[in-house]
Amino acid sequence: MQLPPDMLLGVGIGFLTALLWGISTNVYKSQSESATPLAISAIKMWLSFMFMLVIVLLPFREVPPQISLHSLLFLISSVTIGLVIGDLVYLMGQERIGVSYAFPIANIYPITTYIIAIFIVGEELIPLRFIGVVVAIVGIGLISYEQAEHDEEDGVKDFIGIGLALSAAICWSIGSVFLQIGVTDVDPIDANFIRMAFGAVIFLPAMVGAKHRGMHLPSAKSTKVILAGGFLGMTLGSLFYTYSVNLIGAAVASLLGSTAPLFALPISIFFLKESYSFRSISGAILTVFGVILVIVAV
Repeated sequence: MQLPPDMLLGVGIGFLTALLWGISTNVYKSQSESATPLAISAIKMWLSFMFMLVIVLLPFREVPPQISLHSLLFLISSVTIGLVIGDLVYLMGQERIGVSYAFPIANIYPITTYIIAIFIVGEELIPLRFIGVVVAIVGIGLISYEQAEHDEEDGVKDFIGIGLALSAAICWSIGSVFLQIGVTDVDPIDANFIRMAFGAVIFLPAMVGAKHRGMHLPSAKSTKVILAGGFLGMTLGSLFYTYSVNLIGAAVASLLGSTAPLFALPISIFFLKESYSFRSISGAILTVFGVILVIVAV
């Protein structure tokens, strides 16, 4: 079976997105004691906006950007719901219940994305693809839980924290589907610029208000670390994710983006010399098998 070129390219970009998100997630986690979730989200969003502004202004395009009001509204909604609200509630949930609970819960979002896409954009319900999504999510959950157990001695089971993690999954799903609608007839560079610009504006009053209420700002050292993670995860990751959604749709792109733990596993084993278990290896096998089912179910 030969896959279409757009599918192959979209899958490759999707896996690259997952790799960048996997690296950046660990960077943000390392600064959780030095910076609040709001500060981390704002810093990475502002950096991404500045980068996209430079890209948009580069004189390499023959025609100016053309964006309809319909696309603009969906792009703005996608970043507001997905990247602003979704990322913020996830970080809040992670603070309450820890990574070992929050990450696997929130990473069910490819399933909810597929379901939402069926009703909103008419995504075809392909049984083999749905089975692949579920199998991959089970594998991702096993890897995530295994890795988080090495980072945390205990997680606090908190219904509010669990609710926040589930809310993050729903927000990411809606944001991804809205992105698919908004980027349909728009250059992904222009689409991502609009999303980052609007997200950057949203965080301005939020940060000013939080600072007025006594929120401490991260140190210069912590800010530099967050910027490094933000460049990989938000700046490059969001741009690549936009391209991936444009090429293969939100349902498949969201699954590929959620495979970040799959990339973190071999890094931790071969470079950090961490131990591995039957559970983590089983999770990796299930994830790969599930992704294969999704890709071939065209």
